[in-house]
Amino acid sequence: MSQRTSVISMANSILIVGGGTAGWMTALYLSHKLSSNVNISLVESQDIGTVGVGEGSTPYLKQYFEALNIDEAQWMQATDATYKSGIRFDDWSHESGYESYFHPFFNAFDKKPAEMFFYNCGLRRRGFDADANPDNYFTAAYIAEQFKSPKLINPQDTYVDYAYHFDATKLGHFLRDKAKANGVKHHIANVTSVGTDPSGQIKSVMTDTGLKLTGNLFIDCSGFKSLLTQKTLKREFTSYQDTLFNDAAVAIQTPPDTPHKFKTQTRSKALKNGWMWQIPLTSRWGNGYVYSSRHTTALHAEHELKAELGLAPDADVQVRHLNMKVGRVSEHWSGNCIAIGLSQGFIEPLEATALMLVQFAIQNLSEILETGNFSNVDIRHYNSEMNRLFDGVKDYVSLHYLLNTRKDSQYWIDAREEIQVSENLKFLIKAWDRGEDFEAALKKVESELVYLRPSWYCILSGMGRHPERLQATSKAGPVKISKDYCNRITQKYFSDNIVL
Repeated sequence: MSQRTSVISMANSILIVGGGTAGWMTALYLSHKLSSNVNISLVESQDIGTVGVGEGSTPYLKQYFEALNIDEAQWMQATDATYKSGIRFDDWSHESGYESYFHPFFNAFDKKPAEMFFYNCGLRRRGFDADANPDNYFTAAYIAEQFKSPKLINPQDTYVDYAYHFDATKLGHFLRDKAKANGVKHHIANVTSVGTDPSGQIKSVMTDTGLKLTGNLFIDCSGFKSLLTQKTLKREFTSYQDTLFNDAAVAIQTPPDTPHKFKTQTRSKALKNGWMWQIPLTSRWGNGYVYSSRHTTALHAEHELKAELGLAPDADVQVRHLNMKVGRVSEHWSGNCIAIGLSQGFIEPLEATALMLVQFAIQNLSEILETGNFSNVDIRHYNSEMNRLFDGVKDYVSLHYLLNTRKDSQYWIDAREEIQVSENLKFLIKAWDRGEDFEAALKKVESELVYLRPSWYCILSGMGRHPERLQATSKAGPVKISKDYCNRITQKYFSDNIVL
């Protein structure tokens, strides 16, 4: 099939290979958006569980459920979900006053204090002593710190961005049940072989139950195995290993406190050879350590995580070790096969972007299929857009490592000095460091960026990327005014967050 081609036969029979969160998100979305005469089937192995490296999202997940008219309370209760106001980064920087910062989700309340933040950032990066820690200028940080929920007491007041934490296995089950109720056919079996024709089109898959499954359009949600895209069609994989060193993780679940009072945030704390996550669910804490196998062993990583959690090395807890294949395929859509989820690529879960990328892929595909006009689909454009999204996320995630100021282990030195940095990132950092017009710099490369203006300011300033020597100035925005404002807004508009 050419890169710009007719796919008119793809409209009536879709086979999704692989379940998990990505597979069932795809099945449910397409079954909701496409006409009832489209047959959608999903085959998944009973032997393969959800990867579950991190169980957090970005605010895009809220849009996913809204598009499907699924009540927030319903799916959250079914998946032990909690609200998320943003991410707290601890110990990534050793710069005084910038050892910790909060990457917030934004809302209309932030407009005035955020402008003061941008202004103070400009002063500080030009060498003036102005407070530029994002914690002091965005209400989300106050919401989390004061154990508040990001849900407004009165939803009519304004719009507030927030995300979620969830049990990934339970989310997959919830999506599965909804999709099956929508008419998606479910097959439990292991795929043993994939049939193709001479042109490279996939024709069918065979299973260990003797079932032969066919379709016009195949969606590969088979995880890191990438059974259709990489294993069968041999599509090229672009590794991010020279930029993102972390390729393994260890995860441990711990019970909640009672009553379970928690901050509505993901916590990312830098450890010796990577970083650990802490995620609050209604039923438990999710904890994990993402690390580089070049710099430590799985056993040492496990012991380091246990020590952080106050557990003995031989503590009787369930420990899960995972290997991660970091990078992306070059052709997410090839012939009559589209890869979604881990089969198309993976970026470590530092900014919880995995489901966001899945969602982008699903929505881009759905928009094409919904039109019913398949006479001139531009597959090249689809692939280019997905590559832009993956590379844009990679740039922002890698910036955390480039900006780190730790010197206490070889890992952090290598993560800062040895990684390969994109030209876009070099351009933005140079503009920031030189005190140039950062707005103009962002504008120049915005078509290739995924993250918006506030996020770039938050990470660069939050990590303490400022001149060492600062001059006193009377022009700095008064941080006390911002703190008082954010505190007042938090107390007035947001309620306490507690699970009994």
